[in-house]
Amino acid sequence: MPSRAPRPRARKGGPKRGRQPLLARLSALRLPRPALKWPRWRGPGLLRSWVRLHVQTLVGSLGRLAEQPVATAMTLAVIGIALALPASLYLLVNNLQGLSGHWEQGVELSVYLEPGQPEAQVRSLAADIEAWDEVAATGLITAAEALVTFRAESGLGDALGALEHNPLPHLITVRPAPDHDSPEAIEAMAERLRALPEADLVQADADWVRRLFAMLDIARRLATLAGVLLAVGVLVIVGNTIRLDIQNRRAEIEVMKLIGGTDGFIRRPLLYGGTWYGLGGALVALAIVQLGLWTLSDPVARLAGLYGSGFRPGGLGGTGALALLLLGAGLGWLGAWVSATRHLRRVEPGL
Repeated sequence: MPSRAPRPRARKGGPKRGRQPLLARLSALRLPRPALKWPRWRGPGLLRSWVRLHVQTLVGSLGRLAEQPVATAMTLAVIGIALALPASLYLLVNNLQGLSGHWEQGVELSVYLEPGQPEAQVRSLAADIEAWDEVAATGLITAAEALVTFRAESGLGDALGALEHNPLPHLITVRPAPDHDSPEAIEAMAERLRALPEADLVQADADWVRRLFAMLDIARRLATLAGVLLAVGVLVIVGNTIRLDIQNRRAEIEVMKLIGGTDGFIRRPLLYGGTWYGLGGALVALAIVQLGLWTLSDPVARLAGLYGSGFRPGGLGGTGALALLLLGAGLGWLGAWVSATRHLRRVEPGL
């Protein structure tokens, strides 16, 4: 009988099937990454698939955040505080502008006329001044009215009765128009009033207006500077959170890259996660600002009432709230994009 051919023996120490690590076996079957190309337009079906994919990723990223409620809440609280500080400063500047009562109501120029001017001529002069483009309104206090007021309020009624003639001049008060209430415009108007032949003295105390404008300008610049610095802080917070997420999911990302997943596909849920962080932080900031406004509204109104004002502090309004939400979402997306783009390049599957 013919002898059977001997079977080849396996060499000792050789690799045994089924005992290789998962990543090593997948690396041996590494698929080439598909080239990124713009998909051809195939009608509404492609658009529906694209929208469905993004909606699923959006909801999935929100569910991933909900899996860690404590960590997510702490991150949202930090972002909310960072966004609430510049929003509060912006609100403070706006309320200070409202508290000032608008400059056109708080600034007046006093024009004292030469003594002996006929009252009819003075009234005609006041009407002519009110017709100027830079003038909102004028007021007239005649010499007789000024003397009656002075006699009633000074307590010198008997002494004033001994005077042979009225020593007080006519007075025209001039209130600038809203577009001409800056310190420079007030000074220009005062020079024009001094050039009138009937004018004896023009008082335009605009120093307090300059001080108020300077303080509001400083407050506005501080709010802008704080907003920029805290926006950078939000970018750092979101970027660090996304970096930690990438590190925790490193093995998953390596497997996705081994089977052909692109950086854009892996980055998409991270971008939506950063957007959720920014949007949630903006909502927390809105709650903080509204709580502070509700707490201070009544005390500020009572203080303004002591000075005869009906001022009440105003909030951000619909436009301001929408701007804050968009800003938070945009900062979250940008922070996630920078961090994901940087750190995903460093995650490569090993052999």
